Formats: sequence, structure tokens, C-alpha cells
Amino acid sequence: MNCLCRGRRFSTAERCGFLALGLAALLACVQPSFCVIPLGLFLLACLCAPFLPRIAFFLPVISRGPAGSHGIALTFDDGPCPASTPVLLQLLAQYQLPATFFVIGKKAETYPELIQSILNHGHSIGNHSYHHDNLLMLRSCTVLKRDVAATQQALATLGVSPHLFRPPVGITNSRLKLVLEELDLQAITFSCRVFDRGNKNIRHLAGRVLHRLKPGDILLLHDNPPPTSAEAAIWQHELEQLFAGLTSNYQTVPLETLIMRPVMRWH
Repeated sequence: MNCLCRGRRFSTAERCGFLALGLAALLACVQPSFCVIPLGLFLLACLCAPFLPRIAFFLPVISRGPAGSHGIALTFDDGPCPASTPVLLQLLAQYQLPATFFVIGKKAETYPELIQSILNHGHSIGNHSYHHDNLLMLRSCTVLKRDVAATQQALATLGVSPHLFRPPVGITNSRLKLVLEELDLQAITFSCRVFDRGNKNIRHLAGRVLHRLKPGDILLLHDNPPPTSAEAAIWQHELEQLFAGLTSNYQTVPLETLIMRPVMRWH
């Protein structure tokens, strides 16, 4: 089915668009120049909303646990990678913390043994696009669907099918809603991040996270190696401090427990 034709509920963006048109029509009767006010505000909302990961403007988005949640969920983007994934798995096992890895399809195909290792350690896996194209949301509906579906297929050959899609950089658009409906996926972002720039900014990482983290948060970190071996050692030390802090001060739960829905299914 063409992703532009599927029947669906109206999104917040669509409802706001109808409201803006209605207000513009009413204001035009009073003063024609006033009609640009609601239309301009709607356009501004459409321009800003894609860059606000917690705003469910174009489609339903999970960004944290429901109100009253006490746990936090640990997630890692951009892997798997042989220089970082084993480090994370070893530390997660040491501190007995569950996590969800939002993986890139092309990397999953390249390192299937790391996907298996993630699963063997009891963690879950989500879809994080095939190429991690930062401009993916500017592509056509066809290209967007092909990219997301390619990762689903890559992971299906490894025995799992994610239920969750995390868009690159947390950016969404109206086309993503239609694509995810066709692929039976739910968009998920995050409520806590510290702009580690894919582990290029790891100084004081633990302190920055623990200072901002709140119950119910979905924490975003990255499964990439830092640029140098010296920074990799710092990164591992920061992770140890962070995981110790999570163990002492927070209830870290599987993502599916926090959001009360499955992250993936086994084949």
C-alpha cells in the first residue's frame, strides 16, 4: 500500500493545520492581513517540531516512561562496533544493568556476531535506520521507508524484529508517521541526553548524566569508540562511574518494562 494513502488518525500537526486554516479564514473576514498570523505560527511549529525529540507533533513518540514511573531505561545508539560493544557488554554485565541497543542496519550486517552477543547478554535491540543518514528525514517517503525496512530485514535474518524505531538525531517528520504505520513500528526518542557527540565529548560524562537524570527517563548514550585510545580509557572510566551511580541511586529497568510494551520479538 502506498504510504500516502493509508487510512489513519489525524496527528497533532494535522489538527493544528486545520485549526490554523479555520482561524485564518475567520480573521480574513475581519482583516485579510491578519490571516498570516495563524498560518505563520503553524509554519513555525512545523519547522521547529522535528528538532524537539520529545514533541509528538507529527506522530506518536515515546520519549520517557509514563507519569509516576520510578525506573530509568538505558539505551545505546549507533552500534554495533567491535571497539565499543564488547566494552559496554562487559560493564553492563559487571553492574547487572539491562540496556537496549538501537543499532544501524549496515553495521548489524557487518558484525552479526555482536548482535548475537547483545542478545546473549539479555539485552534488547531496536531499529536506528540502515545508514544513519542525518538528513534521512529530508528524503522522500520511498527512500525513508526503504532505509527503515532494510534494517528490519537485516535484523530479521539474525532472528529478531524490533518494534521500536529511533530516528537518527531524534529528528522526525510527517512522512515518518506513514512509514512506521506501514512497517508496524513505534517511534521512540529519549528524555535525557548529555550531547556526548557520539563519544567525542566524554569528559565528566558520568557527572553530567547523574546530575540531569530523573525517574522515568530514557537515557541516550552511544555505542561508538572514542577517537583515541587515551579517550577510550577515559570513556570506560566514566562508564564505570556512571553505572556505579545508576546501581546505587536509581532503579534501572529494561526499556520494555519502563514503557510497558515489547521492544522486539524473536523469530
